[in-house]
Amino acid sequence: MSRRSNSKTASGTGKPGRSDARASRDDNAFLPAGQLHKHWLSMGVCLFLAVAVWAVFGQTRHFDFVNYDDDIYVYDNPAITQGFSLHGVAWLFTHPDGPDEWLPVTGLSRMLDWQFYGPNAGGHHLTNVLLHAATAILLFLVLQEMTGAIWRSAFVAVVFAIHPLRAESVAWVTERKDVLSGLFFMLTLWTYVRYVQKSTVPASASTVHPDSFWGSRFTLHASRFYWLAVVFFALGLMAKTMLVTVPFILLLLDYWPLQRSKASTLQRFNASTLQPLLVEKIPFFALSAAACVTTWLMQTHSIVVARGMSLPWRAGNALMAYADYLGHMVYPVGLALIYPHPADHLPIGRIALSALLLLIITFGVVAGRRKYPCLLVGWLWYLVMLAPVIDVMQAVDSARADRYTYLPQIGLCLMVAWAAAVLGGLGRYWEAALRWAAGVIIATLMAAAYVQTGYWRNSVTLWARTLARTPQSSIAHCNYGIALAGQGNLEDATQQFERALELNPEDVKTLNNLGKVLTTERKFDEAIHYFNRALQLNPRNAKALNNLGVALAAEGKLDEAVRQYQRAIQLKPDYADALNNLSAALNAQGQAGKAVQYSEQALQANPDNADALNNSGVALARQGKLDEAIRHFRRALQLNPDDASTHNNLGIALASQGKVSEAIPEFQQALNLATARGNTALVESIRRRLQSYQPVSPAPQTPTP
Repeated sequence: MSRRSNSKTASGTGKPGRSDARASRDDNAFLPAGQLHKHWLSMGVCLFLAVAVWAVFGQTRHFDFVNYDDDIYVYDNPAITQGFSLHGVAWLFTHPDGPDEWLPVTGLSRMLDWQFYGPNAGGHHLTNVLLHAATAILLFLVLQEMTGAIWRSAFVAVVFAIHPLRAESVAWVTERKDVLSGLFFMLTLWTYVRYVQKSTVPASASTVHPDSFWGSRFTLHASRFYWLAVVFFALGLMAKTMLVTVPFILLLLDYWPLQRSKASTLQRFNASTLQPLLVEKIPFFALSAAACVTTWLMQTHSIVVARGMSLPWRAGNALMAYADYLGHMVYPVGLALIYPHPADHLPIGRIALSALLLLIITFGVVAGRRKYPCLLVGWLWYLVMLAPVIDVMQAVDSARADRYTYLPQIGLCLMVAWAAAVLGGLGRYWEAALRWAAGVIIATLMAAAYVQTGYWRNSVTLWARTLARTPQSSIAHCNYGIALAGQGNLEDATQQFERALELNPEDVKTLNNLGKVLTTERKFDEAIHYFNRALQLNPRNAKALNNLGVALAAEGKLDEAVRQYQRAIQLKPDYADALNNLSAALNAQGQAGKAVQYSEQALQANPDNADALNNSGVALARQGKLDEAIRHFRRALQLNPDDASTHNNLGIALASQGKVSEAIPEFQQALNLATARGNTALVESIRRRLQSYQPVSPAPQTPTP
């Protein structure tokens, strides 16, 4: 691209014909001697982006799921774990994705992942990485398309791609909605820009570069690009409703860099110039309104929680959040998954400083809007895109969250890149300094992001790091306790739950999980006490009802246990664990017919539930249906080959058919597994059977919390 053709946008003023040698120095002046063709250079930037994303986030292909919503949205979600099916797709579009969201496109992507990868968390992580890389590449191409500035566009895209704040969005499987909505957002921008390029009204003053990377490859009519943009926007909203601000972003881009009005300043960007642009955005605004209504209806409980906090409190927290996000962009140190709300009072000094900082930046970019409209657009991009998740509008577990910066931070990167270009126009020494500074910044951010991503390796590393940064978070203590319990470290888990209850005595999740640990330790009376406390706070908590039933069953109170399981199933009819535990309790009561009914329902909710297959096999064996029972036991062992009870039950069923030679290896395997786990009662039972080789009635699977 010649210096003449680029002069009108290089300075960021957007004024055609401007030729100030210092302020509008050609963006390509940063190219080395003997510069490559523009298309090859663009391809090189795209390749660098892909490599950089892989270098930082590729490690996640070896990571596990984490116990913070991954169970709800992915590996314990029956709608996902049944794999891809037309029935499943219809369910996603007619039911919430999790407890309080309707995001069918995100759910569909998780369903497809499960179809290909199953419970292998690495595959789910890989999809996140690929989507993020595609989003970063499209960001570069769209910015280059609009501005013709290769290096500035590349810098924005690279910082977006590898900033440590991206770790939460990319390394957390649940946040598929960030990277997926980001991809659809970029596709919306790309098709919108193509529409502007081809539109004759009101694009006569448009500065989109016709010799861009895309060239003339795409020859669709302008209206088709427009409706493609609408479709991509709709898909993005169904991936994450945070995109409701996109119509405002399109209006900002109309102002700069698309310059879709003869006015070059906001003073002349008035009602008459805005009207056709606003009318043009009606379908986008309509989709945003529909998404807002849907979110309002789905998140009624969250909104009620927010109303419990005073408006001044939430406004103060929002001001601090805006400022803190700015600070973390410049100095991404001390990042954490949970940033607890200041419970008792807000620091007035911090609120005042935050408000002052935001006002100074706002007045500065407004004052300089004529010469540098890019700064105003970047700042408003940041403020507007962050608004849906700022605490004035809703209440969440944290005062803020790193993932919320995924798309809003692009506006700040625009400000930095275009402001730096102005400095680069002051002379070659400034250019050289900026090149070195950009290299150091990118290398530093990559190293920091690699370390930050590593904390997401598993639940233990994640929550240990979170507590190191925010030790007063009851949520972090609770989830760290769950992770420790999963490793069998019950003593330390109990300490974490107790600390969480000190910080928040009415945390139902913590009460429930402490009860589960006490049940495992066979402290049934204490466990029942905590389950009852949880149910006093939330009588409709299906998990607490199920776990209370488990503790009661372990004490031999089967009638009471059955009632609790039934209450849990009434609240959540597809609750596989409660259905399975009810089947086991009915088996123990000798009600094999009803037991089969509930175990089959459990298998419908989760076909890969090994416990349900075992319990169904027990009930079928007691009905004399040994062939069917054996098939269920064998399928259960394919899913969980180290379950002593299932090996024992398979041996009993085989021996009952007279297949003693096949039964003995199953008994021996069961004996080894039971011995290793210290299950003395089962060990003695198996030894007696091995000595007598006499078939006896199978034993049901003991319910587990």
